[in-house]
Order: sequence, then structure tokens, then C-alpha cells
Amino acid sequence: MAKYIEIANILRKDISNHKYSDHDPFPDQKTLAKIFATSRMTIQKSLNILSAEGLIHSKQGSGTFVSKNADLIVQTDLGVDQYVGTTSLLGNKHVVESQIIKFLIRYPDNAEQEALNISEKELLYDIIRLRIVDKEPYALEYSKMPVKVIPGISDEVLKKSVYHYIQSDLGFRIGSAFRKIGAVKPDNYDKMFLNCVDGDPVLEVSQTVYLDNGIAFEFSRTRHRYDKGNVTVFVKSNLER
Repeated sequence: MAKYIEIANILRKDISNHKYSDHDPFPDQKTLAKIFATSRMTIQKSLNILSAEGLIHSKQGSGTFVSKNADLIVQTDLGVDQYVGTTSLLGNKHVVESQIIKFLIRYPDNAEQEALNISEKELLYDIIRLRIVDKEPYALEYSKMPVKVIPGISDEVLKKSVYHYIQSDLGFRIGSAFRKIGAVKPDNYDKMFLNCVDGDPVLEVSQTVYLDNGIAFEFSRTRHRYDKGNVTVFVKSNLER
């Protein structure tokens, strides 16, 4: 992960934990560069991400400040560089529960073989979970994981945090992800579990996630009702102006 993205993630978490007040100026670039032992250019890239996400803003002559609605933004938005699960994202301030809708082990189809780089004879978990936050339906997660890569998944694991199990119990490190984001129409499961009605747009995030050794461990899609999830995208232009 690039240094500036790592710093942006740390600062985002600090903002979520109310380390910085919206009444006091945010630390300047020189101070942050010293804290993170990096260059001001790297810090500027990190701050550009936070600014694009709406977490900080500049006041001419006064400095940079945390936005008043930053807490709401950081709790509901998922940056494109983040590969944490729902529990890690929201669990510090909300009650996160899981309802297992489907859990079985089967052989993969062609698309799953290609996405996970496995053969037709390698078993995978086929999982559908409803993620519930503060007693309200939050997201439907459809996950496929190779059994040989992530052994030992059980009902107990699925009712808590799969990513915590992968990192804490199995001792694996999550590396990177290829993610696609789009809007779709609600299907029967969306209507049943997310309380969608015909015409409600659904945000779908599809991804293949890799361990730090480059092995794919998850091929999934997560569906949010239009008012229950956002994805923040930061794009840096290389064009000179």
C-alpha cells in the first residue's frame, strides 16, 4: 500500500475517534510530516484524499479543519483502498450482527475458478449473509472463498467477523483487491432482506481480494440499499494546468 494512502487511513481513523476537534485547526503539513517521518508532498497527497472525501476543509487564513459531518461520513463511506469487513468498519460505534442466509461447500463454476485462480475440483465456501447494524438491515454479502486457502470457516465465524478470523486466528495478512462498483435494480433478496421496493437503486460492490502473498481468497459482491452505503473514490489528475 502506498505511504500516502496508509497515512490517510490512519488520519481517517483518528478523525473517526474524535482525536481532532472541528473547532481547532488540523495539524499542518510540516507537523504531520514529522509525525509520520515522511515528506510534505506525501502528506499533501494524504490530505487531498481526506479533503476529497469531505472529512477536512480549508479556511482561508485560518488553516485546515475537520468537517462538522465528518463522523457521519467516515462511518458510512468505504474508501476504494479499504479491504476491511463491516465489523471493523462500524463495530467500534455500532452493534454489528450477521444473519446467515446460505452456507454450503461446493465446487466452483467457471467464473469463480477464474476469479479465484482455482481448479474445478477445488472446493469453495458459498456464503450469503445479511449484515445488520443497530438492528437495521445494512448489507447483503455474497462471498465465495476457497476452502484450502481459508480453512475452518464455521457458523460461529460467520456470525462474527470473517476478516477478523482470517487475520487474527489464521494469522494471514490482507494485501490488495480488485473492486468494481455499480448501481443495479433490486432483486427478490434485496426486497426481502434490505426492505427495498421496486425502483429503489441498489449499490453493488464486487471484488476479488488477495492475501499479501498474492493468493486470491475472496470473490464477493456486497449490496446496499441506496441510503445505507457509500463508496468514496479519490482520483488524482496527472494533467498539468
